Amino acid sequence: MLEALWDRRALLVSGKGGVGKTTLSAALAVAAARSGRSVLLVEMAPDEGGPSALGALVGARDVGPKVTRVRPGLSFVRLAASEGHRRFLQDTLPLRWLAEAALRSRALRRFLEAGPALREMGLLYQMLALLRRTRPDGRFEYPLSIIDLPATGHALAIAALPRTVLALMPGGPIGRSVQEGLDFLQDPARSAVLLTSLPEPLPVSEALALASELERLELPLTAAVLNRMPEDPFTPESHAAVQRLLATHGPHQGARALARLERARAARARLAAGLQVPLLTLPELPVTGPELVERLAEVFTPRELAEPTREAAP
Repeated sequence: MLEALWDRRALLVSGKGGVGKTTLSAALAVAAARSGRSVLLVEMAPDEGGPSALGALVGARDVGPKVTRVRPGLSFVRLAASEGHRRFLQDTLPLRWLAEAALRSRALRRFLEAGPALREMGLLYQMLALLRRTRPDGRFEYPLSIIDLPATGHALAIAALPRTVLALMPGGPIGRSVQEGLDFLQDPARSAVLLTSLPEPLPVSEALALASELERLELPLTAAVLNRMPEDPFTPESHAAVQRLLATHGPHQGARALARLERARAARARLAAGLQVPLLTLPELPVTGPELVERLAEVFTPRELAEPTREAAP
């Protein structure tokens, strides 16, 4: 399953806030770069300003809308609606100076920044422009992009945007660009959605609800990741013995840890039963930040270097 992910043009990492999807995005990018891929790690954040948690995890010094190289094979970019608007105007207006003049208009800038749909269109267009980018030899500059989507609600708004725009503007340059983006996102040969959750009841419920929404939007949910799974040192026999011991001798300080482990087991079983895609479980590790990213990347790094990415049209 893991090796097959590198054959996609884009991996979209989704999930509720706080389940570790940003760390997962960084770990996937590091692992793909280690396997010899040329990877673009993309942050699609609702707030373009302020520090970047994703950039910090991979050591990115520049966290703006321009692509910056982080390490061999790995680059980083933080999408900005204003950059997408600029690229769209440059691509659609007949002369470059007309686009620059339009963007200098305060009234136009306020208009583009005011509507949530227009802002999300800018993010989508910049992402599409990066996916289209090619080298002089015709190969894609970024054969694989790993995109850290915003938390569930905003991510669904972005995913639903193409259909909304196409219903209003099915033709013209906006309609054509949005249709191109929708075709890309819905193509399982080019895109894959990874759903992230925790082994707890509420995150699992939210993950299952999100999976239903992804199906409704026809986005290719390819795999799910259960993050921070506690270590289970017990065989079924030893687990039963511990339960008998607690029942005989009363409460013990280990009872809370045992109850947490039982909840995690139940959550994993429920998530696996509710999804029709492979479920990967990641261990709970005693580290955080960049060190955690490097440790988790070891899980995703293929044992043998992957073959060069099959480069289909964006």
